[in-house]
Amino acid sequence: MGFYSQLVSHFALLIIPILIRFLSFHVESFTPNIITDKEALISFKSQLSNDPPHPLSSWDQNSSPCNWTGVFCNNLHDKRVVALNLSGLGLSGHISAYIGNISFLHSLQLQNNQLTGVIPDQIGNLFRLRVLNMSSNRIEGILPSTITYLTELHVLDLSSNNIISRIPRDIDLLTKLQVLKLGKNNVYGTIPPSLGNISTLTNISFGTNTLSGKIPIDLGRLTNLVELDLTINNLTGTVPPSLYNLSSLINFALAANDLWGEFPEDVGDRLPKLLVFNMCFNRFTGRIPGSLHNLTNIRVIRMAHNLLNGTVPPGLGNLPFLQMYNIGFNKIVSSGDRGLEFLNALTNSTRLHLLAIDGNQLEGVIPEKIGNLSKVLSILYMGQNKIYGTIPASIGQLSGLRLLNLSFNSISGGIPSELGKLQELQELNLAGNQISGSIPKSSSSLRKLIRIDLSGNEISGKIPVSFGNFENLLSMDLSNNKLKGTIPKEILHLSTLSSALNLSRNFLSGSLPDEIGRLVSVTTMDFSDNHFSGKLPSSIKYCLSLENLFLARNMFSGSIPQILAQVRGLVNLDLSSNNFSGIIPVELRNLKALQFLNLSYNDLEEKFPVVGFSRIFLLSI
Repeated sequence: MGFYSQLVSHFALLIIPILIRFLSFHVESFTPNIITDKEALISFKSQLSNDPPHPLSSWDQNSSPCNWTGVFCNNLHDKRVVALNLSGLGLSGHISAYIGNISFLHSLQLQNNQLTGVIPDQIGNLFRLRVLNMSSNRIEGILPSTITYLTELHVLDLSSNNIISRIPRDIDLLTKLQVLKLGKNNVYGTIPPSLGNISTLTNISFGTNTLSGKIPIDLGRLTNLVELDLTINNLTGTVPPSLYNLSSLINFALAANDLWGEFPEDVGDRLPKLLVFNMCFNRFTGRIPGSLHNLTNIRVIRMAHNLLNGTVPPGLGNLPFLQMYNIGFNKIVSSGDRGLEFLNALTNSTRLHLLAIDGNQLEGVIPEKIGNLSKVLSILYMGQNKIYGTIPASIGQLSGLRLLNLSFNSISGGIPSELGKLQELQELNLAGNQISGSIPKSSSSLRKLIRIDLSGNEISGKIPVSFGNFENLLSMDLSNNKLKGTIPKEILHLSTLSSALNLSRNFLSGSLPDEIGRLVSVTTMDFSDNHFSGKLPSSIKYCLSLENLFLARNMFSGSIPQILAQVRGLVNLDLSSNNFSGIIPVELRNLKALQFLNLSYNDLEEKFPVVGFSRIFLLSI
């Protein structure tokens, strides 16, 4: 080897290590590392609201991101950010596109915040991502097509946002997906049949969207599925028979669509793990499958608002864990005095909190054992049937009741005093029956009442002064009964009354107390068809929320007060068939919202000045 060759070789031995170190430095500067993760997180933070105290105040340039709130790193020597959990921190603002630079991210959890804007396309760069949860935010826009690049994804939860999008046709590229939740958005279009190719799926939740078309038969291939929630959409057609073979299903919910057909009689045998069976608000026909009552662990059976017929099948006594049984508004029948005795079997369901059998053709007497139903029963719907007989005194044992609806049946007898024991009661509806006698004094104990409807009965006596105890009352309807006496001033002190006070079609008398002006929130007052007399109190001008005032067919006298024009929101005003006299106040023309006015059959001196009233329907003035 010559001198120059030796010199070059020696020089190479010296320079190559230097070049390697130089190149390594520059390669590392372009290779993602904890520094690039840090920069991406700082950029992410910059798109969020900075209102103090900022929940991400620990995120600063002078510390390691591995010590920041919600940031998790791996334990390797070249630490990388692998998880970001910022759930429930009240974050607002947009999701930065720089999130796609955190390339080692396995879990991204941003749920329960107030994030807006769109999901950035760069989300598809996170090819290691297994969990993506952005639920319960205000995210808008479409699902980015890049979301199907996340082939390691196990959980995709974007529910409870404002996303307007179709479900990607190539969703089956997410071959490892287990949980897919897109509910409570504006997802539209059809359910892609390709979903049936993701054999790992355990949970599909698309409820409360605008999905249309048929349920794909391909979903019947998802043998690991435990949840299928398609409620509140626009799906049509029949349920694919293959879905009834998904023996792993726990939650099967198709309510509020436009589905029809019959349920297999053996659905309970084919879906032995079922805990929730929710098929309300469709057009299903046939009978209630008796096999459902063999599912001893089932929690929820909801089949209301369909076209089911036949009787309630036996076996209700087999359901100790049942929490909700709703078969209302179908065509289910029973007959004879003992037609409701199937309710006795539910005494074994000690966790039952909702029972609804209303809107059917059930005939019979309410069994005395109804008082033995679950002590946690809070909602009981039995209205709109053919129930007769009396209300059993034992109903007072249902101490947890918050709602009792026995309306529009043929129930007779009096209101049992034991009803006063239901001190948690918030809604009481006994309307449209043949109930007689007076309102029991014990009713004064129902201090949590929000709504009471006793209309359309034969109740007599006076309105109890104790009704003034209903300090939470929004609506009171005692119309179409045989009540006498005056309006107790105490009920006019109920400042919470905001929906309606209806005392029409009774035998009430006397004048309207000045205290009526305390009802500043009520929207409807109906005192028509009684024996009220005297002048309208001027305090009515304080009823500023009033929209409907009906005083027809009484004996009110005096002039129509000008101050009615101060009730600006009046839409309907009926003062007909009274003894009002004098002129019609021209000030009524100031009621811009007025749509119906009836002043007929009074002793008024002149016709109503119709100038400027083309928008108002005038009736026989």
